[in-house]
Amino acid sequence: MSNSNQNGAFADPEAVDTVPIDRDLLRRDIQNHLSMIGLNRDHPGGILCKDTVRHIHRFHRKTAQDRIRRALGNKVERFLEEIANGDEVYPENVQPELVEARSGTRTGDLFRFATLLWSIPVSQGYGRRLRFLVKDRTNDKLIGLFALGDPVFNLRVRDEWIGWNQADRRERLVNVMDAYVVGAVPPYANLLGGKLVTSIIASDEVARTFEERYSNSIGKISGEKKRARLALVTVTSALGRSSMYNKLKLMPSTPEQGDTPVVELRRIGETAGYGHFQFTEDLFTQLRQVLREEGHRYTNGHQMGDGPNWRIRVVRAGLETIGLDPDRILRHGIKREVYVMPIARNAQDFLAGNDMELVFDHRSVEEISALVRDRWMIPRAKRKPEYLQFRRREFFERV
Repeated sequence: MSNSNQNGAFADPEAVDTVPIDRDLLRRDIQNHLSMIGLNRDHPGGILCKDTVRHIHRFHRKTAQDRIRRALGNKVERFLEEIANGDEVYPENVQPELVEARSGTRTGDLFRFATLLWSIPVSQGYGRRLRFLVKDRTNDKLIGLFALGDPVFNLRVRDEWIGWNQADRRERLVNVMDAYVVGAVPPYANLLGGKLVTSIIASDEVARTFEERYSNSIGKISGEKKRARLALVTVTSALGRSSMYNKLKLMPSTPEQGDTPVVELRRIGETAGYGHFQFTEDLFTQLRQVLREEGHRYTNGHQMGDGPNWRIRVVRAGLETIGLDPDRILRHGIKREVYVMPIARNAQDFLAGNDMELVFDHRSVEEISALVRDRWMIPRAKRKPEYLQFRRREFFERV
């Protein structure tokens, strides 16, 4: 499982205390918390090993899991029936279908249930948001899930790959989304189902859903009405180098279909190891209250679309206000690989302003899935038939 936006699920931004903050105590609490999760040292200056990253996230993960369990209550046991036993899965016949997950419905609750498995706490996403369950028609069991949300405004490696200046980015970022949750659940995960879920992001069904929902978007930054069309999706690994994303490329099944990849993830670099995931919701709320006490303009900057940019501004300004060095604290050193998935054939040229219209190949979930089955899932099942032994009760052993 992977998720690319590691910010945790957020509480109501208006839920800010009115009791004055003891700033000395808050400063000590922040330092003690960073020490507890393993970030009490200077910038380590490189990609940390996956076990180290998991260790750093363990506190937030436990908090997020407890919150989900409380919210779902007795639904947790019922949702276990959505998970397949190994002998209920036939790799050569897997037929994925997309089911949009909506908040306040059973699909939204099932989405949250599945994220109990995630190594990193799952964000609720920012601004525009599309969440999908991927189910197997042959047994009506859950294969996996993914979610697309607004991308961060500043992402150096993305902007350099496209060739954007600031004006280009303001005009065309509306055509980009970020896959902030991607992954498969067992036993499909044992069959490289993560590659299947990732590949389906490039499907025509996803692009059409995006256009139906957001084609008349108003740009948050520009304030202009834009005909948004999904041209590109960014994906960021959660734990350093990703075997699920690495070399993910599907070619057409016959030469007559040409030599343009049906699906391709292109590695374009890595993040700078800078961010605010290490702050709990309680610490963030207290920093925000400090700014409220100062009458700071960032206090109420949480409108739709501000997303991670607003939160990191709040943390930075709050740390400065209580006398801590934001550059040292925010530079956590956990670098992640950044990939781009072109949804349109000419995504890069369109986003760079060289082409005026997008060119789509219109690959269906069914077509993509057939390629994934042949390329990865069936060979994996033959090499590692252990997936057949999985029983759904083991789901809780992995949480």
